[in-house]
Amino acid sequence: MILSILLVIVFLIAVTALYVAAELGVVAVRRGRVRQMAEDGNWLAARLLPIVEQPAELDRSIAASQIGITVSSLVLGAYGQATLAPILAPLFTRLGGWSDAAAQSSAAAAVLVGLTVLHMILGELLPKSIALQFPTQTALVASLPLGWSLRLFSPLLYLFNGSGLLLLKILGVRATRHHHVHSPGEIDLLLTESTSDGELDVEDRRRLRRALRLGARRARDLMVPRSQIVALDIGTPVAEVLRLVAESPFTRFPVYRGGSLDQTIGILHTKDVLLRQMEGGPIDTLTDLVRPVCKVPAHAPADHVLVLLRERRTQLAVVVGEGEVTVGLISLEDVLSEVFGAVTDELKGERRRRGR
Repeated sequence: MILSILLVIVFLIAVTALYVAAELGVVAVRRGRVRQMAEDGNWLAARLLPIVEQPAELDRSIAASQIGITVSSLVLGAYGQATLAPILAPLFTRLGGWSDAAAQSSAAAAVLVGLTVLHMILGELLPKSIALQFPTQTALVASLPLGWSLRLFSPLLYLFNGSGLLLLKILGVRATRHHHVHSPGEIDLLLTESTSDGELDVEDRRRLRRALRLGARRARDLMVPRSQIVALDIGTPVAEVLRLVAESPFTRFPVYRGGSLDQTIGILHTKDVLLRQMEGGPIDTLTDLVRPVCKVPAHAPADHVLVLLRERRTQLAVVVGEGEVTVGLISLEDVLSEVFGAVTDELKGERRRRGR
C-alpha cells in the first residue's frame, strides 16, 4: 500500500515537473532552430513550430502549463495528506504521547511540509534548470503532452483567459501577448556560456555585450558637442568653401542660415563639391549642393539613432534639445564605435572628434 501511495506521489510530482519544463522550454527555445528541424523532417519540431511562432498559441500553451501545474500541485497536496497523514498519525501518538487529534494535525502538517519541499526541488527547481540548460530538447519532449493539454484544457483556457482580459479591461490595463524573446540578461548569460565553451572569443563577447547595452546609451552621450562642430553659413563665399574643403579633414559640414546652428538647413558633402568642380559646372551658392538634414532628439536611444540613419541613408544627424536647439552632431561612426570600438578614418586623423 505504501509503495502504491509513493508511486502516485512521484507521478504527480513528475506531472508538475513536466508542465514547468514545458512552460520554460517553449519560451526559451530558439525559433530558428525549431524551424530548421521542422524543415529537416522532425515531426516533433513541426508540432512545436506553431506554438513558438504564433503569440496567441504561445499564450495558450503557457496558460495550459499553468493550469497543469496548479491542478497537479493541488492534487498532490490533497492526496498526500489524505493517504500519508493517517499512516503517520499513530507514530506521532506512540512517540509523543499526543492525543489522536493532535497527532493527526501534526502528521498532516509534516506531510504538507515534506511534500512542499519535494515539490519545490523535484517539481520546480530541477525541471526549470533542465529546461534552461536544454531548451530545444525539453520543448520537443513536452510538445506532445502540451498539445494534449491544449485540447483537454480548452474550455478552461477560454474561461480563464477571458476572465483575465475582462479584469484587465476593467482596470484600464492594455492586454499584451507573450512574445518569444530572450531578455538582455538571458542573452548575456548565453554569451558568457558560449565564451566558456570556446564558441566565442573574448573580443566577440565584448562587442555583443556593447550591442546589448546600445539601447541604454543616448544620442547626447555619443554626439560631438556643439562647441566642436565645424559648420558653414549658407552665405559663405564659394572660394572660402573650396579652401575649407581642401584644408579640412572632414567630409561633411552642417550648413545653417541666420548666423546660428539652431537653423541648420542641410549637410554639405565634399564629394558633391568635387564632382561639380570636375564636371566644370559653376558653383554660385551652396543651396544646390546641400543635402537634407536628419535631426534626432538628444534623449533618443543610440539603437534608434542607428535605425534612423540607416532608414534615411545618411551618416550624419543633428542632435537637438528642447526648443529644437542644436546641441551636437552624431554620426554612424559614433554609434558603431560603441560596439566595435574606435573606428579610424584616414581623412580625419587626430582631429576626428572635432567634427565631420
